[in-house]
Amino acid sequence: MSPAPKKPRPRRTAAPSVRRAPAPAPASRPADASTSAERVLAFVLRGMPAARRDRVYAFLQLTRMDRPIGALLLLWPTWWALWLAAKDFPPIGPLVIFTLGVFSMRAAGCAINDYADRKLDPQVARTRGRPIASGRITPREALWTFAGLIAFSFVLVLFTNRFTLLLSFGGAALAAAYPFTKRYTHLPQVVLGAAFGWSIPMAFAAVGESVPPVAWLLFIANIVWSVVYDTMYAMVDREEDIAAGAKSTAILFADADRVIIGILMGTFLLAMAMVGTRSNLGWPYWIGLLAAAGMFAYQQWMIRDRQGPACLAAFRHNNWVGLVIWVGIVLALAL
Repeated sequence: MSPAPKKPRPRRTAAPSVRRAPAPAPASRPADASTSAERVLAFVLRGMPAARRDRVYAFLQLTRMDRPIGALLLLWPTWWALWLAAKDFPPIGPLVIFTLGVFSMRAAGCAINDYADRKLDPQVARTRGRPIASGRITPREALWTFAGLIAFSFVLVLFTNRFTLLLSFGGAALAAAYPFTKRYTHLPQVVLGAAFGWSIPMAFAAVGESVPPVAWLLFIANIVWSVVYDTMYAMVDREEDIAAGAKSTAILFADADRVIIGILMGTFLLAMAMVGTRSNLGWPYWIGLLAAAGMFAYQQWMIRDRQGPACLAAFRHNNWVGLVIWVGIVLALAL
């Protein structure tokens, strides 16, 4: 009897190797960047070599040129002050100096802000792609950028008068101090408002060589407005800021945030009404202020669910508040 044929042994197949997915590269685009501004910057830099273009673009992101909303929120109060100080179209010299100064000082403030937040930003989704947090710019380079922009702003002020020059030191101190306040107080938005609004007394000093009471009233109104819109901005990152140990008015106000923002909106409108009466502004100003009140009501509706994208959109919407008030001032003074 012949032996049964042996069955062929099945070949051993190597177990499929599990390839680990590579760690995601740090984002190069901050989550709150403006698509429109990015397109403009890409168009301007299109002729540069790729390596140089990426390097320049990182510095433009550091100074928030991809997010111009912050400069606009600083520009409108400055223009309010220039027109009110001149009681008409302001002189070309101060208008050019302060407009350039708005962008240079805001850029300087952003550079020192990212330096101060270099350990905090990687812990927050919205800021993880910022140039220092993502390793594309070193902290030392950010400090040099801040120093250069402050120097440029100081040169601009040299073309004004002595009083404005003396006031400029206060503005520089506020701009440098603001980023560090969020570690020690829940009211960094108040310091931001003072830094953003310091151009108001400076504008009055540059045009009229004095700072009248209405200028300080406008300055206080701007601080209140800054707390309104920057609280909305801080609501986007509230939970991550709590985990990271940062402080803000959004954390301080907690569940009462919308109520307190509403009270601040009313306070701002009341202060601006007092500015209008003290400056003897006519009906176009009051229409602008009424439009601003309607925009505030719309912003309250936008943030009703406290969702991050909606709060960011409400923050950006304040650009239109500043615009309609400026248009109202311009038309009221022109009539």
